[in-house]
Amino acid sequence: MKRRLLLAGLVLLTACTPKTYQRVPGGGLPGYFRYQPNQPPKISAHRGGGDYAGFPENCLESFRFLAKRMPVIIECDISTTKDSVLVMLHDDTLDRTTTGEGPVNATTWAECQTFRLKDNRGTLTNFRMPTLDEVLAWGRGKVVFTLDVKRSVPFERVVAAVRNANAADYAAVITYNATDALRLHRLAPELVISVNIRNRADYDRLRDGGIPDAKMVAFIGTREADPDLYRFLHERGIACILGTLGNLDRQAAARGDSVYRAFVRNGADVLSTDRPLEAHQVLFPKK
Repeated sequence: MKRRLLLAGLVLLTACTPKTYQRVPGGGLPGYFRYQPNQPPKISAHRGGGDYAGFPENCLESFRFLAKRMPVIIECDISTTKDSVLVMLHDDTLDRTTTGEGPVNATTWAECQTFRLKDNRGTLTNFRMPTLDEVLAWGRGKVVFTLDVKRSVPFERVVAAVRNANAADYAAVITYNATDALRLHRLAPELVISVNIRNRADYDRLRDGGIPDAKMVAFIGTREADPDLYRFLHERGIACILGTLGNLDRQAAARGDSVYRAFVRNGADVLSTDRPLEAHQVLFPKK
């Protein structure tokens, strides 16, 4: 009888799990990001999709909102409190996105827990700031993360958090220059790293420093790359992230969301966008 109840519970749990959730197998993140010809594009929600009314950036409620509607990469930002708790916050200060004030690194975690989050229109919600540990625990079997590490946060602490959560299968780490990328790779060679590549010299610096192609996903900037750069990286199996956040998203809103299809046709494999639902709708229309 107990066995039947257990099986029934598992069937019910499976039936209730959104089909949009992404489950990356053990050791599978390099393959998830690796470029393959004719592969479907991927969509990354910049700051976790904070541009939707009632859903602040960098919070679990916004991540859940998107993950139940589309397969999504969650790009999110890590800051640190005065007492060294890693929390999800983009700005150095609390004022714009929370009811708190002043620098986050001058504020304790206990104080942060009393603040409520605001969406990007300034509307107050009942949501609270999550920790990195909470986010990584929630994300397993649901989303892929790209973790944006703010200047005040040591890479060593992020690596420790990812390892403690056994999250290397679904969490890549973002870097902005070759020095940081090489240092991070030496610290954690198991991790996939988002690296800035705007030209072949950028790639050579990273590859000569010892980062394998399989551990790179290339952020090519917030404007479309030259076709030769897309071709060069694709020949090496390196997927390209195009940041449509900002000007390109505004272009899509003004001219029509079909421009997202053009970005993909031209070579982008991942769109990092403030409009993930709109991009998903045009790239994966319902039949």
